[in-house]
Amino acid sequence: MNEEIVTRIQQVIDFYGLTVSAFADEIGVQRSSISHLLNGRNKPSLDFVLKLITAYPEVDLYWLLKGEGSFPPATIESKQNVDENTTKTIAPPIVPSETESITTKGIGSKTIKTKQIALFYTDGTFEVFNPKKD
Repeated sequence: MNEEIVTRIQQVIDFYGLTVSAFADEIGVQRSSISHLLNGRNKPSLDFVLKLITAYPEVDLYWLLKGEGSFPPATIESKQNVDENTTKTIAPPIVPSETESITTKGIGSKTIKTKQIALFYTDGTFEVFNPKKD
């Protein structure tokens, strides 16, 4: 049974095109732990399995442990292919309006005025607020 789990772990590593070192870094375990698993010296711990499925949620737990089901699911491509084809959306730079400002902070005798306020959200969207004119 241990050999079967190790074979499935190797399938995950191969599927994502990772080196053993990179895989260890991705799931947050020591590189020697992966080496010991793959050569049959150690069995995977519960902590190891949880780290693997946390880092790669598309890996089905039952498939990993018992070989039931399949990997990879038909709905995903290899992570390497997805990363190469992913387009990152970057918000355009905000150019503040020179005419809109409010006094927000005094530093010594120097007054700093706010031109714009931008809120950036984790989904990549943003909102820009322009303070009222003096």
